[in-house]
Amino acid sequence: MTRYDSLKNDLLKSPSTWLVTGVAGFIGSNLLETLLQLNQKVVGLDNFSTGHKHNLDEVKNLISPDQWTNFTFLQGDIREIQTCHKACQGVDYVLHQAALGSVPRSIEDPALTNANNIDGFLNMLIATRDAKIKRFVYAASSSTYGDHPDLPKQEPNIGKPLSPYAVTKLVNELYADVFARTYDFNTIGLRYFNIFGQRQDPNGAYAAVIPKWFAALLKGDDSFINGDGETSRDFCFIDNCVQANLLAATAQSGNATNQVYNVAFGERTTLNQLHELIKLRVEQSTHKTGTSHLIYRDFRAGDVRHSLADISKAKELLGYAPQYSIEKGLDKAAQWYTANLT
Repeated sequence: MTRYDSLKNDLLKSPSTWLVTGVAGFIGSNLLETLLQLNQKVVGLDNFSTGHKHNLDEVKNLISPDQWTNFTFLQGDIREIQTCHKACQGVDYVLHQAALGSVPRSIEDPALTNANNIDGFLNMLIATRDAKIKRFVYAASSSTYGDHPDLPKQEPNIGKPLSPYAVTKLVNELYADVFARTYDFNTIGLRYFNIFGQRQDPNGAYAAVIPKWFAALLKGDDSFINGDGETSRDFCFIDNCVQANLLAATAQSGNATNQVYNVAFGERTTLNQLHELIKLRVEQSTHKTGTSHLIYRDFRAGDVRHSLADISKAKELLGYAPQYSIEKGLDKAAQWYTANLT
């Protein structure tokens, strides 16, 4: 039995109260679904800037009515300190997912990204500290590695940030470290590597590549690759990400806290390979051969060329054991996108 299996059994026996910020978003709604399935009480905070009510509606339909009564939703903005204080009342654990993602968006509007990802993050740290919450787990980012060339990426070795978004995520880690040392505060940062899966939005100018390609292939539209397609990423299915969050929040070892961890699968896939994997699953699920074309265009500013995570630290200190490879994750994602986009 993995530590995660043991943890889920323990949680079912002893409910706690969790705050999930960005609860109506892709990652937040998946955290909500798992926590409610484990009979936990959840406070969710979202301002619907990038999250959607239909994500919450879907979670409601996937759990029992009794489990849904354990969810309290607050519509509000982490840029308002009073809202953060209200959300933290009576909470045991914070899973802070609220942020304004996307490298291109941060290049177009760095001030807005800064306000959400730094001002809002600091507000949440203050509110969590004041409420004396057991653990503050936050969404960090692999973008923090910046221009550091080494593969696989190891937590201590970072380079210079390549975008305003990456700057904000680095500042988050610095703030969390200062709060840990100054206020005897327990934090864990999870550096996400290209998380994908059900409820990841394919719409909008800043949508991630996997949902965009699923949508394009299901509709018969053209797909676009930035660059030559040999750019590679460590794609990580959402269930692995949920596992990492729950393990981080409840880790007992003192060595595990006030650290940052890579959250990934530990394998590298090129964009060309990724497109073929998605195309195959769309053809299998629809029983039709796709007619869309793959179109190459210029490299995108602020993107790193290759990314691959060393996940040994998370395995050792958190008991992280990712169960979904990119192939297994895409199998599950294909079922969801086929059901929801066709």
